[in-house]
Amino acid sequence: MTVRPITIIGHRALAQRTRKVREVTDELRELVADMFETNDAADGAGLAATQVGARWRVFVYSCEDAAGTLRRGVVINPVLERFGGLELDEETIEGCLSVPGEGYPTARFRGARVRGTDLEGREVLVEDEGGVLARALQHEVDHLDGMLYVERLSAALRREALDAVTARGWRARGLLSWDPREMTADEV
Repeated sequence: MTVRPITIIGHRALAQRTRKVREVTDELRELVADMFETNDAADGAGLAATQVGARWRVFVYSCEDAAGTLRRGVVINPVLERFGGLELDEETIEGCLSVPGEGYPTARFRGARVRGTDLEGREVLVEDEGGVLARALQHEVDHLDGMLYVERLSAALRREALDAVTARGWRARGLLSWDPREMTADEV
């Protein structure tokens, strides 16, 4: 397993829709293993394939649900269903490994359910209401659809987020990815 560099806002891979996985290959298994390793190294709640430069419709997650139970898994070709009403809690800050070191209140549905398959081709159903997992499911599927969470922010917060990205100098330094083995998200 390998920790892969994580793409940063501005990288074109993050703005592209992913391709459906038609067959689980050794290459895909290796990608998923690397994604778990990368997510763990970066202390993330989840990681979409686009965040490591792959265009496949797959994500991994490792975070607590509403009951406080750590949930960990992979979903291939996820189909998302949102429920429970859209909420914006100013105290709940959402972050992203592709916008490292930043976090903002983001409107998300209270509940989320994702259906897909695992690496063995078995059907997977992941569901949560009111926990970090519910947010992570929505967040990761957004990545697979070519959307970053900053696009869901209010106009004022979106401007603040983009100003923060500029202040960090990523574009000026030509930085399009970061390596969680070498630095933390706050150091990028």
